[in-house]
Amino acid sequence: MTPVPSFAELGVPADLAAVLQTRGITTPTPIQAATLPDSLAARDVLGRGRTGSGKTYAFLLPLVARLAASRSPRRPGRPRALVLAPTRELVGQIEEALAPLAAAYGLTTRTVFGGVGQGPQVNALRKGVDIVLACPGRLEDLIQQRHCDLGAVEITVLDEADHMADLGFLPAVRRLLAATPKDGQRLLFSATLDKGVDVLVRQFLRQPVTHEADSAQSPVAKMDHHVLHLSREQRVPVLVDLTSAPGRTVVFTRTKHGAKALARQLNRSGVPAVELHGNLGQGARTRNMEAFHSGRATTLVATDIAARGIHVDDVALVVHADPPAEHKAYLHRSGRTARAGAAGTVITLMTPEQVGDVRALTRAAGIKPTVTRIDGPRHPVLATLAPGERVLVAGGLAPAEPAAAPAEPRRSGGGRPRGQARPAGTATTGRPRRRGRRRQPAAPSTGRH
Repeated sequence: MTPVPSFAELGVPADLAAVLQTRGITTPTPIQAATLPDSLAARDVLGRGRTGSGKTYAFLLPLVARLAASRSPRRPGRPRALVLAPTRELVGQIEEALAPLAAAYGLTTRTVFGGVGQGPQVNALRKGVDIVLACPGRLEDLIQQRHCDLGAVEITVLDEADHMADLGFLPAVRRLLAATPKDGQRLLFSATLDKGVDVLVRQFLRQPVTHEADSAQSPVAKMDHHVLHLSREQRVPVLVDLTSAPGRTVVFTRTKHGAKALARQLNRSGVPAVELHGNLGQGARTRNMEAFHSGRATTLVATDIAARGIHVDDVALVVHADPPAEHKAYLHRSGRTARAGAAGTVITLMTPEQVGDVRALTRAAGIKPTVTRIDGPRHPVLATLAPGERVLVAGGLAPAEPAAAPAEPRRSGGGRPRGQARPAGTATTGRPRRRGRRRQPAAPSTGRH
């Protein structure tokens, strides 16, 4: 077996390699090892790899290295580098990975996306920033308002280009790329080359070097896939059983309404859960993700917005409460687990009317799942798939801060609408009950894998 080269051997500057080492990153992933020699040599690169394969550092390292070497002056409204991503969550997580790398050379950064006031973004651009990380829509708005000009961009990165195509962003992306200098370096990362991404490659990348690692069409070897065949009325009880086991779980639904309703049901059943979907404002999305990252919420119920935009390395279980419409969505959803070389489990709930669709889905995804017919939450396979003692918390997720009117029933999180029966185990007076724990028996285990 050929030894994996170190970051230094790939050409990564020593200062950046030292930053990675402080974060526990010492060995390049396959996509990093494949692309870094070319991207650090200022070539245009097309990198194809599944979510969770390490693409973020594959483009951040050459981006920072190039800006540090060029030493171009920082000018108001004219960023030196641009990173485009499809969702606010992904932009935020790229910034989190970038911050220590940029700090090593005194580079400044600014995120640009909608859902929040543009004032701080405009002020930062006016002062001058080195790197802008943006969603296409808000960045176009600021350019049209003459707050930003891309004429000084030295390196442009497109992350999750195929997801931008799925969301209808390609026309905006083409306009933004056309506004950057033709002789600038461009790095495009995508899981696939369909739906117009190949047009971007042909139009904007100059003699790109193509590298592929951990393709989205090939399942992760350490990911176990299971299908649970059950009746529709058993879906929620089974989900409560799975999500009350130790560890973080991401549950996917097809619709925004379904995500909201399921998060409420889980909270009422004692599972601390938060929701993530397009109907949430940016403040709520940020609070919910912070609750999930911190462990206050052990379950994230999400639509496909989270399949590509959320990076949480210690998710042990992904559950498709609603099977996705097509196989690429299945693979990207499933990519929330088995990240960074860790193992993971993926479960799809399948009702009788969904049998044909799930078979076609898994066949297209190249998956051969283990199918088990179960009759409820006490089935022994559940303790195998999600080992550990089941722990339910009265009221589900506690609010991050006191509600304005504690006596009024809350309509989100662990609360209940008026007129609905109170779940078992909660207080019978108007006062909030002290949070307690209910324990259900489970098969002995050493913990979730």
